[in-house]
This record gives sequence, C-alpha cells and structure tokens, in this order.
Amino acid sequence: MRKISLLLLVVLTTSYGCALFKKKKPAAKPATAQSGSNAASNINRPPAQGPKPYKEVITAKAKTDTGLFKLHKVDERFYFEIADSLLNRDILIVSRISKSAADVRASMLGYAGDQINDNVVRFEKGPSNRIFLRSVSFSERSQDTTGMYSSVLNSNLQPIVAAFDVKAYAQDSVKKSKGSVIDVTDYLNGDNDVFFFHAEVKKMLSLGGLQPDRSYIQEIRSFPMNIEIRTVKTYTRTPSPQMGMMGGSPGGPLTYELNSSMVLLPSKPMQARHFDPRVGYFATGYVDFDSNPQGVKRVSMITRWRLEPKDEDIERYKRGELVEPKKPIIFYIDPATPKKWVPYLVQGVNDWQVAFEKAGFKNAIIAKEAPKDKDWSIDDARHSAIVYKPSDIPNASGPHIHDPRTGEILETHINWYHNVMSLLRNWYLIQTAAVDPRAQKMKFDDELMGQLIRFVSSHEVGHTLGLRHNFGSSSTVPVEKLRDKQWVEANGHTPSIMDYARFNYVAQPEDKIGEKGLFPRIGDYDKWAIEWGYRWFPEYKTTAEEASGLNKWVISQLKNKRLWFGTESDPNDPRCQSEDLGDNAMVASSYGIKNLKRILPNLIQWTREPNEGYDNARSLYSEVVNQYSRYMGHVVKNVGGVYNTPKTVEEAGSVYQNVPYGKQKEAMNFLNAQLFATPSWLINKKLISQTGIDPVNMIRSVQSGTLSRLQNTNTINRLINAEALTGKDAYTVFNLFADLKSGIWSELGKHSSIDVYRRNLQKAYVENLSKLLEAPAPQSMGGMVFRPADPTASDVSSIARAHLINLRSDIKKAIPSFSGMSKYHLQDIDARIGTILNPK
Repeated sequence: MRKISLLLLVVLTTSYGCALFKKKKPAAKPATAQSGSNAASNINRPPAQGPKPYKEVITAKAKTDTGLFKLHKVDERFYFEIADSLLNRDILIVSRISKSAADVRASMLGYAGDQINDNVVRFEKGPSNRIFLRSVSFSERSQDTTGMYSSVLNSNLQPIVAAFDVKAYAQDSVKKSKGSVIDVTDYLNGDNDVFFFHAEVKKMLSLGGLQPDRSYIQEIRSFPMNIEIRTVKTYTRTPSPQMGMMGGSPGGPLTYELNSSMVLLPSKPMQARHFDPRVGYFATGYVDFDSNPQGVKRVSMITRWRLEPKDEDIERYKRGELVEPKKPIIFYIDPATPKKWVPYLVQGVNDWQVAFEKAGFKNAIIAKEAPKDKDWSIDDARHSAIVYKPSDIPNASGPHIHDPRTGEILETHINWYHNVMSLLRNWYLIQTAAVDPRAQKMKFDDELMGQLIRFVSSHEVGHTLGLRHNFGSSSTVPVEKLRDKQWVEANGHTPSIMDYARFNYVAQPEDKIGEKGLFPRIGDYDKWAIEWGYRWFPEYKTTAEEASGLNKWVISQLKNKRLWFGTESDPNDPRCQSEDLGDNAMVASSYGIKNLKRILPNLIQWTREPNEGYDNARSLYSEVVNQYSRYMGHVVKNVGGVYNTPKTVEEAGSVYQNVPYGKQKEAMNFLNAQLFATPSWLINKKLISQTGIDPVNMIRSVQSGTLSRLQNTNTINRLINAEALTGKDAYTVFNLFADLKSGIWSELGKHSSIDVYRRNLQKAYVENLSKLLEAPAPQSMGGMVFRPADPTASDVSSIARAHLINLRSDIKKAIPSFSGMSKYHLQDIDARIGTILNPK
C-alpha cells in the first residue's frame, strides 16, 4: 500500500511512473579499490598474468552451482563461468533492499523490498584476455529508416563499467573455448552503481563511503535464467537537511542487506504496446529519432506480461473462444505464510481470471502453494511469488521486473508484510463499524480479516500486471448509488480495485448494505484495462500499426463513464483523489461524518481488551481524526480545481476544464459549516480523559492544514487564470476570500465571544496571508533544490495585501465591542497585521 514518494518518482522514474534508473551516456570511469577493486581498475592496463589451466583455477575444492552462469566458490573467492553463447546478451540487474538499516528512512524509501536500482548490462570479450562489463541504455533508438541509425549509434557508445581478467577458459572435448571464468569477488565486495545503490538513492538515504571491513558477500545462487546475489553493505552516514526527519544518529554507520538479481532478457523481444494516458499502465520508454522527421519523439510502452494463445488455439482465439495461453501467469505463495491466510491470498490472485477472460484467455492467472521440493526456490526468477514478511511495517507492495526494451514483465514478488493487518483493521473499523457489527472490536474474526487480505492481494496483483492506481474511478459513481443496497452490492462502490477507495463509508446503518457493497472488488474498469493491455492482435504486425486501431477502440469504449481512468499524479483534478468516494465529495463526506459521529462515542467500548490500557482507544481516536481530515482534503481540492480528461485529436470536447462555480461554492459552504465552525463533536471528553489527546492542537491541526491549501499561491493563481479565461462564470479569488472571511471572521459582525479554537484558526489565517507577501526561499529535498511558486510574481500578493488591509480595518472597528480574551486576541491580530504590512 505504501508507495514511492513523489520525490523518488521524479528522480527514478519515467514520465509515467515506471522505474528505469537509466544513465544517459555516463562517463566510463574506472572503479577505485573501494568501488570495485582491480576488476575495473584500469581497462587499458596489461593483465597481471595470462589465463591458467581450468583445473588450477576451479579446483577440486570448488563448490559449483549451475544455472545462467556456472557459479564457482573456491575458498572465499567467487567466479562466474560465462558461456560464449551468453556474451553480448542483454542482462537486467535489479537491486533491492532485503533488510533495511535500523533507525533511518528517507520519507517512504529505505524499507525492505524497496527497489534501489536497475541496469541492463552485457558481458563481452575484450583484448588481452579480458571480459568487459558494458552498461546498456535503451533511452535513444533509431532504425535504418531515415539514415539516423549510424548517427545515433555513434553518439551513444555504451560505457564499459568494469573489466575482468579471464582467469581460465572452459573448453569442450575438442579444446575449443566454450566459456570464460572471471573472478567477481572484489567487484561485488566493493561499491558500484551497477549492482548496488543508484547514486540518487544513496544521496536520499544520506549514505557515504562503503566500509569494506564491515561489508561482504553473503550468498550467490545461480538459476536457469537468473543469478541472485545477496550482500551486506555498511556505509558511513552523511549529514543532510533530511536527517532530522529520518531519525537516527548522524554519525553512526548504516548497514543494509541487499539483493541483486541478474535476469537474462529474452533473445526475441516481445512486441511492445504503446502507452495511452487514458488507460492506467506503468510504462517504460525511449527517445525515437525516426518517428518525427523534423525532431524527436518520446515513445512510451506499457509494462505487461507476454500472453499469447498456443499455436493450435490461434484460430479458436480469433473466433472469440476462450483459450489457455502458452505460458500462464503463476503466483506461488511463500511457504512461510501463515496457513490460515493462504486461501485468501490465492483467491486474491484468482479473482483476476474474470478480467483475463475479457481479453480472450482462460486460466491465464493462477495462484498455487509453493511446491515441497528442495530444488524449488522463491529466488528463482522463473517463479513469481507472494512473499510473506514477518515485519511490523503496515504495508504491502507489488513491484515487478520488466524488459526495458519492450515493457515485457518477466517476474514479480509481491511483498505482504504481517502488520498490514493492523492497517486493514483500522481502515475497516473507522470506515464501516457504523454499519458492520463485525468491525466493532480490536480483533477481527479470521473470515473478515481473510477477506480484507484477499482485497489487498488483488490490489497488489493488479500492480504486478502493470496497472497503476486509478484514483479517478470512484468519481464515476453517483453518491446516492452508494446507499442503494441492490445497486451497490451488484456493482461495487468503485469500478476499480486499483482505486484507493478502500471501503464504502457512505453507507448508512438504515441502508442494510452487506459485505458485497462495502468491499472493493475487480470492477468494470479493471476488466477493460486488462482487455486493452492483454488482448492479442495478430493482425497488427508492428506497434505503430496497432496504436491506430487501439485508439479507435479506446474512443468507443470510453463512452462508458465507468471505464474512465484518473491518474494518481494530478494535484489539481478533484476527481482524482485517494481514499474518496462518489461524484460529489461534499455529499459523500457528509455521510462519512455522520458515521464517524456514530463511531467516536463507542471507541472505549470497542477497543477494550483485558489487562490493557487505553493505547488502542488513543490510536483509533487519532484514526477518526485522520479520516475526518481526509474528508476535508477531498472537499478542498474542488476549490481552484481543474478537470483533466486526456483525449486524442479524434475526440471531441475539452481536455482541461475548471471546476464549475456551483461546485466550488458548495465546497466552501461545506468547509465553513463542517470545519471552520468548530467541529465540537470531535471533542469527546471521556476519550480525552482516558487517552490524553490534546483537543486544541487536534482541531488546530486539521483546520490549519486545510486552510493552508486554500490560501496557497498555486490555488489562488488557478482562480486568477480561471477568471481570465471564463470571466463572470468563474469562481474567483474574490469569491474565495469573501467566503473565507464570512466563515472564519463571523464574530466580528456578531460581536460574539471568540473561543480558543476560533482564535487559533484566525491566527493561522493571518499567518498564511503573510506568506503571500514575499517570495519564498529555495527549498532542498533529496539533494535537489527547487523554488516554490512565487506569489509576488503575480496578482496573488496584491490581493493578499488588500485583503489584510480591509481585514485590519474591520478588526479595529470591532475591538471596542469585545472584552477579555477575545479582545486581547483581536488586538494581537491587529498588531500582527501591522507588522506584516509594515515590516521594520
């Protein structure tokens, strides 16, 4: 569930979210002793000595593992025996954290299972009995169609990143070479950005130099299509601006256990399928010098498994009959998984079979328990698996390994962390306990928890099939349908399990809605997305030919609004949000708040466990507040919002549209009523007396967080732009400030007492406006410096200044009518505004 942070996406992904870590024409620099020892020390030097006879290098003491390469361990040295047939073959190296360093995280990065690098390499013969390791990038491509091929090739010489002396040659019975033996010990014991951390990831994790005396090769295993390298790496820690939020001692070392997978890429690449922003797939891409004769074009390809009918079934497939694929997608369940959860994980995989049937394949995706075979390994790249991690991390993730040349998914390991169950329990209790009695306790029955695990399994499997989050899916459902028992149990509360729509919090107790109407499931969008990505089209001989046909198909299918895809990366479209439901955030959130009001008074009873204190009650109280805060976030995104509906030129209608005036006005009315008017129902005195939660800070945090999104340079600029484009039909910045003032400063006209919650809100209001009067300082994150939007470069600061002047005038007039703390507060606000307007 936890996903890579926005910053990491910027650093390590393509435009559409699929990690590549490709280095464009890096300089080929020899490694130092610390970063690879003599393996790459001087590519032009003569070898220290020539190859020895095979038996003198791979002695009788050698422990040999046969697979992609023959792997030999002699004493403490590791040797690769690379068959001549595998020279110049593309090999994908994917590096992940197996065990994380203690006491340090960079935002969402640094946990076990996180990917930290990937590269494509080739081993090739060099002069003087050497094997070169060449890093290969597919970021720029050309064919012979325009005469650009030679030019592109000459401008993209792939760097040699390491050189290895051939220690011995393996020979066949007639003394012909059939393989080269190289010693990889020093290179793997050192530090390099081929097998280990990408340089930007090291920077984000504040990793310094490798400590060789505390780093070592733990294990190397060879399988038919992959080699798995397990190492322990210890680094110094470098101080950084992020150190405070990451925790830990700035001077202590950091030790990680890393796993580097070397996976042989197919000799015959799969035909790629072009990315389409109207269907949510992860993508990989390159710059094409052929597609645009007067420039270049960025080409993006979706990531997907190679799914084709068997040769004998091709005609049946063309007739529309369901057939089994040549090679089904099989997930194995980690043998370490607690037995009672295995059936639910299996079902979570098999639930996708109905989607693949839409693409013409039956039994295309299957889950099995891992075989009880001593030769079977979960690390074998021929096996995809759901891996159980006995960890306190409340998370699950679904990464996959794909061929960067075509997007073909080759293997995946879904990480299922044990403590994700606490996350699921909290979500389900907070969102449905008002309507489902099974959720009104701390320990759920196994059947309920099993179904929750099944839902998580299905969601993560979707990612491993190439699907991104569809945060817009739930916005296609009318809110009132979520209370219609018959409709919602038949159709589900969102058309996509890839949405972050969790559970149906709109349902009310009187609706009598059962589990089918509360849980997410494989929906209409998921079936369509799989059909679009996996249907086999033999009539199209090239990817470009296929793209035209697919475009017509998409235009036709998207007449069904339930098939709409809304990206997870649009900060301005209120339809695309996590954790939201329905087509109207104000109505949906009102229903959600009604249920929170039912849940809150029962928390002490529902969280009670014998011989325990009130930690559970405190935790769930915080969850109620968090859920309430999410509702406010869903609503506030409508103000200054812009709908973004990707289209091709063959489609009618606008791509970008401002949220209508009426909906923005409705959002502001909601916020004034449900948030800025103190939500006193959240202040439960009995809970506070048992949990020690600070009610003043609790309310201030939610109010100020939402208010800052309204009094924000980007929001105000969008309102200014909307007014410039649409004139009188727009919700303007003046409408915004008028609505805010009427809701937050209503005491000025009524001359009513201002309580502590409102005083804090009003202070936050003025503080936010003060930030709009000066250019913000540059900010640094993850080693990158960026400049936030500058309010002084537009009308934003002019409007804020005028509003402060008018507000101060109103406050001065009102002060004589107040007494006590209210008067002191207004006098303080008057002084603050004076300082803001006239700084010394």
